[in-house]
Amino acid sequence: MRLKSLLFFLVLAATTLAGAGIETSSDLRIIRDLEYAPAGGKSRSLDLYLPDPATGPRPLVVWIHGGSWRGGDKARNQAAFLGAHGFATASLNYRLLQEAPFPAQIRDCKAAIRFLRTHAAEFNLDPGRIGVWGESAGGNLAALLGTTSGVAELEEPAERGLSRVQAVCDCFGPTDMPTLLARARMVPPTSPLAKETATIVALLGATPSAETQRQASPLAFVSPAAAPFLVLHGAQDPLVPLKQSEDLCAALRAAGVEATLVVLPGAGHGGDPFQAPALQARILGFFARHLAAQ
Repeated sequence: MRLKSLLFFLVLAATTLAGAGIETSSDLRIIRDLEYAPAGGKSRSLDLYLPDPATGPRPLVVWIHGGSWRGGDKARNQAAFLGAHGFATASLNYRLLQEAPFPAQIRDCKAAIRFLRTHAAEFNLDPGRIGVWGESAGGNLAALLGTTSGVAELEEPAERGLSRVQAVCDCFGPTDMPTLLARARMVPPTSPLAKETATIVALLGATPSAETQRQASPLAFVSPAAAPFLVLHGAQDPLVPLKQSEDLCAALRAAGVEATLVVLPGAGHGGDPFQAPALQARILGFFARHLAAQ
């Protein structure tokens, strides 16, 4: 088994791994800084966590970090625990708002999914079983991936369908930008909400058009073609109102799409409640059910 694993990664090193680094352990191979876009550098690279290649192809879950679209890094792969249950996982960086304006962020995420699907055979992945999971800004991007497959304004014609995902776990991601921006006019500058709203304004522009706000809103793209969703939200979230997730799930259900909302009593915007073993088990069960072999 070890010989097969070594040969597998020697083949990869001769193909798609230019500039990347490989770490190995007894049960996991980690490919660091794999560029998913030409000349993308760290901002458009991902880390890929692969279980032993002796069995497969593996389902894949892609982690998208939060950080208000202006911070965060792929180094913290919250989905890594899924590797012990037979999943490959990836953690990706995307251009932050100080590097490029929206919609660069969702275009980068789509490019990463396309890259992983196109190279699935090389990495022993199943291209038909790809899920995404993100929190906060990453939750917004994960939800956009789940609702905008094939949307012309966010994908090139030749790329449509390649960024489709089969399951989405969205942790407290903004889903309706017009509502959030309208709220900004009603809160004092000292409110915690003011900082988050300023970040959204920075992402979309000082005076974002209605079209730009719509493009950043997963709620606007809900259709029967959306992926199944598991949505997690703190009942006391001070930054992204619970109603953002409630409205998204209601719209998905109305379109005939499976959507489960889990509200964490007393929880805010992230933190320890979202790391609880029982919640991780629920996330594992969701991905296991929707990314199971057909």
